[in-house]
Amino acid sequence: MLETQRPLVEKLIVQANRLTRVAAQATGSTTPASVWRTLSILASDGSYRIGDLAKACRVTQPTMTKLIQHLAEDELIYRIADVADSRAWLIAITDKGTTALDAWRTELGEALQPMFADLSPDETQILDRAVAILESRTNTARKVA
Repeated sequence: MLETQRPLVEKLIVQANRLTRVAAQATGSTTPASVWRTLSILASDGSYRIGDLAKACRVTQPTMTKLIQHLAEDELIYRIADVADSRAWLIAITDKGTTALDAWRTELGEALQPMFADLSPDETQILDRAVAILESRTNTARKVA
């Protein structure tokens, strides 16, 4: 990355986080962000072991274990025996989880629609292009820190 791009990338991250927070607050939902983050990761990346999913979601393994229990009770995820290690389980999203995630994303978009209603066609094209650029940078093979 060019040094001149770094401030732009920093601003982009800050504004994306702010936009997500504003949208979530506008919905009035009390569902923790960790639920949607977990389902989103499983939907985009596929199944994970609990420890790796905790790393991807940036939570501790005990926190992820609790979250997985609740998500399983709500039938949003399910456990799969790991064929590579009979002691381990993989966590995957269910159809119900995918439907819930899609509904949440729709709700977020609807909540912020008024904020973007006055965009010009040029501004809409700019945002559309920005989304495409972001997708090209983030739709890569999963990396767990």
